[in-house]
Amino acid sequence: MTTKELLQQAKAAAPVLARTDTERKNRALLAMAEALEAETGAILQANILDLEAARGHISPVMLDRLALNADRILAMAGGIRQVAALPDPVGRVRKRVVRPNGLVIEQVGVPMGVIAIIYESRPNVTSDAAALALKAGSACVLRGGKEAFRSANAIVDAMQAGLEAADLPAELVQLVQDTSRTSANELMTAVGYVDLLIPRGGAGLIRACTEHARVPCIQTGTGICHVYVDKDADQAMALRIIENAKTSRPSVCNAEEVCLVHREIAAEFLPKLRTRLVDDRIADGKPPVELRLDPAAAAIIDGTPAGETDFDTEFLDYILAVAVVDDADQAIGHIALHSTGHSEAIVTANAETAERFARAVDSAAVYVNCSTRFTDGGEFGLGCEMGISTQKLHARGPMGLEELTTTKYVIQGSGQIR
Repeated sequence: MTTKELLQQAKAAAPVLARTDTERKNRALLAMAEALEAETGAILQANILDLEAARGHISPVMLDRLALNADRILAMAGGIRQVAALPDPVGRVRKRVVRPNGLVIEQVGVPMGVIAIIYESRPNVTSDAAALALKAGSACVLRGGKEAFRSANAIVDAMQAGLEAADLPAELVQLVQDTSRTSANELMTAVGYVDLLIPRGGAGLIRACTEHARVPCIQTGTGICHVYVDKDADQAMALRIIENAKTSRPSVCNAEEVCLVHREIAAEFLPKLRTRLVDDRIADGKPPVELRLDPAAAAIIDGTPAGETDFDTEFLDYILAVAVVDDADQAIGHIALHSTGHSEAIVTANAETAERFARAVDSAAVYVNCSTRFTDGGEFGLGCEMGISTQKLHARGPMGLEELTTTKYVIQGSGQIR
């Protein structure tokens, strides 16, 4: 089926969902979760084929991003159930005003209509996006990357079976069968069919969508995420936070890419950092982190000299750019110059410094004494995750149900005229 035919089917099915009440939507979501679990074997078999085809062509950390197992599928089903348990944004009155002339003006949440998502090699995005779009009252058209196509197809097959079991059209969740650039361009220019386009992936994909889309598009974030270790930091805490932010899943957008260290503690802290991220990990049989050091850091510890682009790169790998800064203000300035506006953290015991950092850093999520890895819809209590918006209009940060709806005004009168 062509991309245009899928879009036509989604547009035709969307009004059915817009008229569907919360209870029925929740039944459909629970049926989708059950179907995912029931089809675990088929999904894993499809994923094995994707992994075999991708091996040797993408890095080990990207293979981990692509890989599924029974626990990850259970987590995907659990995410759908969490979305079902969330309040329905559709029909919720966000504002209510009674005018002096007696008019009652209400701003009410309504579905977008058809939401298109272009993403790359993370199969779990397939179920996350579908669940959030469905609860928000919109049909969704998914266009995944070629590396995860078989996995995504199996996941969509299961979710469509769940929709049909709940007597809703399977066409509410569609997967584009063409993974070439042509289909991406079709979604970007599908005026009259796509009401909202959300790209999730690398800088190239996001730039292409924001530059060429003729449909409304939310800019989601590449994540050049920073952790600044202040002179007043608990250094043991800082090491735990940095190791988690860099190594727990280096291939995701909320992973740390840059570490900034206050000059007063650099000589003491940087050797500890190298021991924690390099020596200890080698001893434990784990991948070490390659440290790319600015001249001040390189004068203290061994590593790779930082190149011109290393502080402007989303590595998505076991690589960390490290710089020494004079103080919190210089750290804030460095972040302003190099950040993509995703997630930044400060580690400090100084409440005044923490407050200054939180107020001055202009990113979607700013953390004090915790890991950047929490920038995630599930961790924020939004159920699943549609993406992290790094723009400032309509949505910013992890996008949940409310960000996937729009509003209209409903005005009640008793014969008033102007």
